[in-house]
Order: sequence, then C-alpha cells, then structure tokens
Amino acid sequence: MTIDGRIARGDRTRAAVLDRAVARATEDGLDGLSLGQLATDLGVSKSGLFAHWRSKEELQLATIDRAAEQFREHVTRPALTAPRGVRRLWALHDHRIAFYESSVLPGGCFFAKVQFEFSARPGLVRDRLAGIFELWTEFVEGLAREAINTGELSPETDTQQLAYEIESFALTAVMKSRLLLSPDIAYRYARRAARDRLCALTTHPELLPEV
Repeated sequence: MTIDGRIARGDRTRAAVLDRAVARATEDGLDGLSLGQLATDLGVSKSGLFAHWRSKEELQLATIDRAAEQFREHVTRPALTAPRGVRRLWALHDHRIAFYESSVLPGGCFFAKVQFEFSARPGLVRDRLAGIFELWTEFVEGLAREAINTGELSPETDTQQLAYEIESFALTAVMKSRLLLSPDIAYRYARRAARDRLCALTTHPELLPEV
C-alpha cells in the first residue's frame, strides 16, 4: 500500500471512530468514552487508535470538534440556504429539531448531554465547549439582527432574549422526548413554541409555516 493509501485509510478510521464517539457520548457522556470500547464497537485494533489520540482528553476534544462539524452538516449549512430574515431563523430551529428526530445520535443531542457533564469542571474540555456555545449563541443572535435589518423582525426585538428562548425550546424538547413525552409530541411542541414566538415578533407572519 502506498503512503497516500495508508493516510487515507487512517483518515477513514479516525472519522469512523469519532462518529461512533459522538454517538456514544450522547448516552454515556464524554467521561464514558474509551478507546477500548470504541475499538470493540468498530472491530479495529485498540493499539492503532493510540496513534490518533494519546490521551482520553485528546479523544474528548476531538469528539467535541466532530460533534460541532456534524451539527454544521445537518443544521447550520442547510438552514443558510433559506432566505435571509425570519425564514432563516425558523429554518435553523426546524433543521435542528429534524436532526434530533432523525436518531443519528441515540441520545438526542450531544451538546445537551455534555454541557451538564462539564459545566462545573474547569479544564480544556469545558473551555472548548464554552467556546462552541458562545459561537453558537452569537450566530443565532446574528441571524436575528439580520432579520431586523431585512424588516422582517420588529426593531425592538431583544436578540439575546430571542436566542435564549429558541435554545430553550430545543433543549427542553430533547429532555422531554426521553423522559416525559413521546418524541413526536415533544418536537411538535418545540416547533410550535418557536413559530409562535417568531410570529409575535415578525412583521410578516405569513412567511412562517403552519406547524
């Protein structure tokens, strides 16, 4: 096998391990990850995985980065194809709920699981998570400001409050879908809550779909 072939095979193994790590972390948390278990899950050599991650913390950080990339693939990028304004804000929430509904991740939401796990534990993992949460909040607030600039949201809209509420709707749906409500009801409520909030703020409610 050529050097390029070995590199490509190594990259595929790394990607497969990280995808499995993200899925496992939604159920077992980042502390529940181990190279031994991931190797068993995927039928690969545990010793080979040490070439990619020399410590559990390195694996945890790489898993966080892969989870963020998955979120961009399934949620952010598709949402950005919607027209600027209130429809793009709605699309972001709708694609996020659809990602949870798809069962790509068995525990529902990677970030909902790990933020509680590490919120009171200082260190590199917590810092990486905090940075991602900060960027996400800024992104949602930016879309809200964009909707104000297009004239589709009231200029009096508190963009920080709106971002907070939309985040709350999504996280509550994940929790309730596993503990108290059937997933279809929990996610329908999350869509309805966001739509109702946006309808109360938009100057063009006809742009939003019925849910």
